[in-house]
Amino acid sequence: MSQVGSDDVIHPNGVHHIAITTADMKKQIDFFCNVLGGELRALYWMHGSEGMFHGFIRMNDHSYIAFVQPPPGVVPEPVYGLSHAGGPRRITAGGGLQHLALNVDSLDDLKALRDRIRSAGYNCWGPIDHGFCQSMYFSGPENLSLEVATSAVAIDRDLWIDPEVTALVGLSEEDVERVTHAQPFEQPKLPVPQPPRDDFPPYMGRPEEAYLRLLAKTDDEIWESMSETTPPGRAKATV
Repeated sequence: MSQVGSDDVIHPNGVHHIAITTADMKKQIDFFCNVLGGELRALYWMHGSEGMFHGFIRMNDHSYIAFVQPPPGVVPEPVYGLSHAGGPRRITAGGGLQHLALNVDSLDDLKALRDRIRSAGYNCWGPIDHGFCQSMYFSGPENLSLEVATSAVAIDRDLWIDPEVTALVGLSEEDVERVTHAQPFEQPKLPVPQPPRDDFPPYMGRPEEAYLRLLAKTDDEIWESMSETTPPGRAKATV
């Protein structure tokens, strides 16, 4: 079996959190904690976003599902095929969440969680064997399309990268060779300055003037002006 990763190259090594918009924080917390067995670890006013709540539900000490609740009446209704896929084989807008797959350690754990979900009154289909993982599928509140999966071994690139599909998406053999090996990067002694503003990357939803003001700040200014580190529990305890 081929090597599937490189631990000596700096790269993202997991998902710290995925943030999902909700119009009903309580309903999502109830589902992810009481139905799926998660644990609420943070619930506070979202930093830098007036009127918005942020909640974090623990999967492990380094990985969370997060929800963002804007003020009442702000969240638009879902539009299937645009804002919501509605299922793991359906489409949504580019950059949107197609489905969210959570991990468990074994097939036995997968079956136990399936029974827990069904016991709470939710339909759940699976497990299904996909070869490199086994999965089950269900829907959460606000029509969130969900999967839970397990893989006994890491995915083998030699078995699961299809030459026909790589050609159809525009990857050459050289491209495949490059992207299947973690590419090294030698960090300069001084921080790399922001590149000039052009059409890429996108504005992150900010008006152009606000985006340009943000680009004009140094890394130290961003750290000092935007960091908020005092937990709400500690802040209230000192009042």
